Amino acid sequence: MKSSTPTLRFNLPTVLTLSRVFVIPVFLIVTPDYPHVGAFVFTLASLTDWLDGYLARKTGAVTKFGILMDPIADKFLVISALVLLVNLARISVWIAAVLIVREFLVTALRVVALSKGMIIPAEMGGKVKTVFQFIAIVSLVLGGSLLGIDLYDLGTVLIWVALALSVFSGVKYTMSFWRQTA
Repeated sequence: MKSSTPTLRFNLPTVLTLSRVFVIPVFLIVTPDYPHVGAFVFTLASLTDWLDGYLARKTGAVTKFGILMDPIADKFLVISALVLLVNLARISVWIAAVLIVREFLVTALRVVALSKGMIIPAEMGGKVKTVFQFIAIVSLVLGGSLLGIDLYDLGTVLIWVALALSVFSGVKYTMSFWRQTA
């Protein structure tokens, strides 16, 4: 008799995706006392997002689990960073809330679409938002000055840009979802 339980295949892209989730506690624990270490951990974890996708496509190791888990792992990492930044009084709670709600909305739309056999691909707006958000988070975690640039000010400007891009791309994802499911 054939089992109906899906088999999870562990491959390098899957391990990289899961590693983002597993480093979150390390990031949260070390960052308040050692912001440079926290920024390094966050940067490495963020880079695995690009690397796991690249490897999955290049080696033909794209899986349904990876398609679903990759954006979820990204969301967990970013949401954890946003909550930490609120706790450290580096960003306003309402900015974090808008960014987090958008992350949940897009993830929920992707899960519903996937359950209907559809894939809502990442759009350029979401990718650009991710880059601004990443640089903003690292800048706000580090604070201080680098090459004469106030990283807190830079991070503040970039988080506002990420917020605008987040709302814009969230609307685009929602419209794409409704078009595909209509």
